[in-house]
Amino acid sequence: MKEHNWIKIALTPFSWVYGLITNLRNLGYDHQLFASKKASQFVISIGNLTVGGTGKTPVTEYLTSLFSGNAPTAILSRGYGRQTRGFIEAGSASTPAEIGDEPMQYFLKFNPDVLVAVCENRFVGAENIALSAPERKLLLLDDAFQHRAIARDVNLLLNDFQRPFYQDLPFPAGRLRETRNGAKRADAIIVTKAPLTLAGHLREDITRAIRQFSKPETPIFFSSLEYGAPKSYAGGDISLKKVKMAAGIANPLPFAAYLRARFDVTDEVVFRDHHNYTPADVEELIKNLKNDTFVVTTEKDMVKLKPLVEASGAAGKFAYIPVKVSFGSDTGRFHEWIFKQTGHLFQAER
Repeated sequence: MKEHNWIKIALTPFSWVYGLITNLRNLGYDHQLFASKKASQFVISIGNLTVGGTGKTPVTEYLTSLFSGNAPTAILSRGYGRQTRGFIEAGSASTPAEIGDEPMQYFLKFNPDVLVAVCENRFVGAENIALSAPERKLLLLDDAFQHRAIARDVNLLLNDFQRPFYQDLPFPAGRLRETRNGAKRADAIIVTKAPLTLAGHLREDITRAIRQFSKPETPIFFSSLEYGAPKSYAGGDISLKKVKMAAGIANPLPFAAYLRARFDVTDEVVFRDHHNYTPADVEELIKNLKNDTFVVTTEKDMVKLKPLVEASGAAGKFAYIPVKVSFGSDTGRFHEWIFKQTGHLFQAER
């Protein structure tokens, strides 16, 4: 622990430099030295200050489910980790290597109701969507808080309950992509991965800590992750007792804790975030796997693993746990706020 602290102290001056650079960049946008172009659609951005998983994918899926039944919706992502460049619209032949694992998950879950596309330049991507699908009036930007070249109508900032931005530093001493004052650009802040039952005094403490860096009027909402029934890679629900965890996500700790609390976890295999799985990985995961034990992954990992697992003939030994966001007691307040922002444009059910 002491060694870690010394490393952090040694890197802190570099964080100051990095933070200064990001502050200058943001000032350039604030004072219109750099242009933020307005897209044709109504734009809601979902992002964070922190590198790694703060729950953007479940929140994006929550908003998609909330709006897509009544407002023609598109999701635009950078497609992190893909092996391609430029604008690509997801289709039936798309693969995670082509569009990225999270966009692939969106496509598999919401096609054909929602258009899913990737482009590293979000404004170019938005205009391509406007040309090919002008009926898509709502655009959800996945992970675009720092991508200021495209203007947004609603800017949502996520704050991980377990790794709050207000206790962190910019890279390299910390995990922040910019300084904590970036929270002032948020129209609302969502605390993600909070316990389902969070004591009132803790909510107040967290709210007070966030308010040091946000605008005073910015609403703050609390949300939790809800894990669903295990699903077999072969299809359908499955009953599990003994499991071997495999996860290639930014923060596997909540997933691991969930599995430990409900199943007999015999082993935990952690890959780096956005890991590109190989047949050798599948072979290693099922090596010496007992008949009563299943390999259990996240839904995000399933998207990339499933074709390899099916090719190996081991789909019956793999399962995944779907996850979704719950706003709990904040549900009504969040819905009222988000529908107020969208105004008369979207007739979403309340």
